[in-house]
Amino acid sequence: MTRSTSVLAATLATAALMLAACSQSDAQVPAPGPTTAITSSAAPGATTYPLTIDNCGTEVTFARRPERILTIKSATTEMLLALGAGGAIIGTAYPDGPAPEPWTAQAAAIPVLAEKVPSHEVVLEAEPDLVYAGWESNFSAEGAGDRADLEKLGVRTLVAPSACKAAPYAPKPLTFEAVFDEITLVGSVVDRVPEAAALVAEQRSALDSIEPDDRDLSALWFSSGSDTPYVGGGTGAPQLVMTTAGLTNIGSAIDDAWGPMSWEAVAEADPDVIVLVDSPWNSAEKKKALLASGAVTRELRAVQNASYVVVPFPATEAGVRTVAAAAQLAADVGNLEIDPR
Repeated sequence: MTRSTSVLAATLATAALMLAACSQSDAQVPAPGPTTAITSSAAPGATTYPLTIDNCGTEVTFARRPERILTIKSATTEMLLALGAGGAIIGTAYPDGPAPEPWTAQAAAIPVLAEKVPSHEVVLEAEPDLVYAGWESNFSAEGAGDRADLEKLGVRTLVAPSACKAAPYAPKPLTFEAVFDEITLVGSVVDRVPEAAALVAEQRSALDSIEPDDRDLSALWFSSGSDTPYVGGGTGAPQLVMTTAGLTNIGSAIDDAWGPMSWEAVAEADPDVIVLVDSPWNSAEKKKALLASGAVTRELRAVQNASYVVVPFPATEAGVRTVAAAAQLAADVGNLEIDPR
């Protein structure tokens, strides 16, 4: 087992133990974050419905706990599994890769209704009472359906708050407080308030234990692209994870979670480390081959020294893996031998 795998497994295993030990009688409902309004008379340890939330500017009222949930994107599936609400998931769509332990088997057993964004017809055929999406753009006439139209049909909708695009809901930049607020919010929606409180407490502890690299290293977060790389920008999960691990993001000027950056600009910055996003459709090994063959990129110090660290795609979006991703990155970077400039 590699050091990074050990870090990730230990972080997630601790979460599972704390959730198992959590009692509904001794947990309180944490206060919602500043960008998510919650209206409910929830008692300690439980959600009292109706529950009304302001989600990315859309008001959603839950008359009861959702029992048939369709998830879109891996981060939403893993959020529900981490909260102990996986039994309510009737299907998923647009999966980004396998879930980590301790949820691997449970996630693999969930029916995949669509490899990409599900159509409106696919959503309605599943008869969900909630569609929980990782991206705001998943809800459109061409996709899962417009949020207002789904509401009229009795289907509640929820967007991961970290993915809200419009002010004042967009978290710019993303913070761990926003990640923890999302855990709290979703826990309230699915009546897993004690589990959410335990998970947040565990994640705060894991975050406090991360030792960032202290060598003042710069890094490129390489997500996709060939002629033009698509890289981690300055406002989302890549920036938060890199900063927590002690890295300076050369793409921080991009006012978004991800965005395009020319290879010439990358060469000018000449990063010490390259973070490779590994996905089924664009593997880390494929990216290494691309970097080694490019006229510009093969001259990069990080390419010549193979100063790579790998992050699985599902861990690149805000959610229950964000703390573990930062811990993994810090551990992996610490194992790199990098000559000072």
